[in-house]
Amino acid sequence: MSISSIIFLLYQTIIIITIIHVLMDNRQPSKTMAWALVIYFIPIAGLLAYFFFGIDTRKERMASRHTMDQLTKRSMIEFVEQKNLQLPEPEKPLINLFVNQSFSLPFNHNKIDILTDGYTFFLSLLRDIATAKDHIHIDVYIFEDDALGHLLSDALIDKSRQGVKVKILYDDVGCWNVKTQFYERLRLEGIEVVPFMPVRIPSFANKVNYRNHRKIFVIDGRIGYIGGMNIALRYIKGRKRQPWRDTMLRIEGNGVYSLQRTFLIDWYFVDRTLLSDQRYYPEVSDSLPVNCIVQTVTSEPLAAYPEIMQGYMHIISSARKYLYIQTPYFLPPDAILFALKTAAAAGVDVRLMTPRHCDGRLVEWGSRSFLKDMVDAGVKVLLYEKGFLHSKFMVCDDRITTCGSTNVDFRSLENNFEANMFIYDKDVAQRMKQVFLNDETQTIPLNTLHKRMHPSFLARLGESIGRLISPLL
Repeated sequence: MSISSIIFLLYQTIIIITIIHVLMDNRQPSKTMAWALVIYFIPIAGLLAYFFFGIDTRKERMASRHTMDQLTKRSMIEFVEQKNLQLPEPEKPLINLFVNQSFSLPFNHNKIDILTDGYTFFLSLLRDIATAKDHIHIDVYIFEDDALGHLLSDALIDKSRQGVKVKILYDDVGCWNVKTQFYERLRLEGIEVVPFMPVRIPSFANKVNYRNHRKIFVIDGRIGYIGGMNIALRYIKGRKRQPWRDTMLRIEGNGVYSLQRTFLIDWYFVDRTLLSDQRYYPEVSDSLPVNCIVQTVTSEPLAAYPEIMQGYMHIISSARKYLYIQTPYFLPPDAILFALKTAAAAGVDVRLMTPRHCDGRLVEWGSRSFLKDMVDAGVKVLLYEKGFLHSKFMVCDDRITTCGSTNVDFRSLENNFEANMFIYDKDVAQRMKQVFLNDETQTIPLNTLHKRMHPSFLARLGESIGRLISPLL
């Protein structure tokens, strides 16, 4: 037997063993089939892709988060006392779901501002940073070394020199292109800057697939932000001549406690420092709207259930009048896809808004067949044309709004560390609904684009391949 034959047989053996490993993981059938086909039909590269991105090692590496979860529950309960907390009866099942799954408590007395562009958001954030007296906590996927990154760094350095404690958590993969010197400048000024799960050889394969995609800002435990914006100039100027459309929420009130808890858990995870002092949960004024109730819900690879996805499913299935969704990427798990089709078939006004052109060609092609499925099911699919739509929110029946870092795709719902705020308030829902309707004037319905609805054979083949591997994107 020749050497080439021996190598071929050895390679085939490795392929069979790897596919058996995929099968024994007992994942979703769609993801199992996708990995099996990639491994078999893409020589060598398929194996490497599975080794780096497919092997599930999360439970072995992340079990300590559960301990920290319990510690922060006790500390928050000790310092937080809510008066006049009355939960809306129709939303109690969803509220209880989050409480029972992850102890995501509901909080009243909140004021919510909706920020829909980078200029408004970063000016607001800089103003709030300037007022900080005790601490500033930042938890982001990207903290870029550009003009905006330097402007924010200068503001944080100024506060650090005034004695304000500043902590920054950034994602190592999201900031791969940022030089160490950028963060070292902050550290030299007394600011604590820590990467989330640094990816290095030989631990590359164990960490690269599980990233912290959250965008959370907390100032003095009194003001918080959550949404889709990182710290990078493109969130103001856009890129490739495309304006950037995004959504952030600014929160004052008890709901900031839940943002604080999310940050402190992440900080313990990366720094092993337990922060549970009362200073992080200051007393909030009772003058804020009593009945604006919020919950901050997180999802992560370690969780027994994908909690944000559970929340999406509950909202979709409970919709009676309308359901409006914005997401930059639409590569939904089967459960979400089926729930949206069912809602539309039941007569709910379901509208789904995505950018006409994504920032990733493979993701765009993967989403096209899903979007056509939505049109065929009676969903009104709207393609945003004014720029790149990076906004991530859902609003339902003038009663529930959720906004945060979660995209409607496999990666956000299963692999990433994400955070969304769920808001039970008619006024906020109506304002978010109006944001959607304003954006709708800048869209084109997908069903009016003949080439997208009736693509050529090669285009359909590309869409089908993209859909097949969508669980891996």
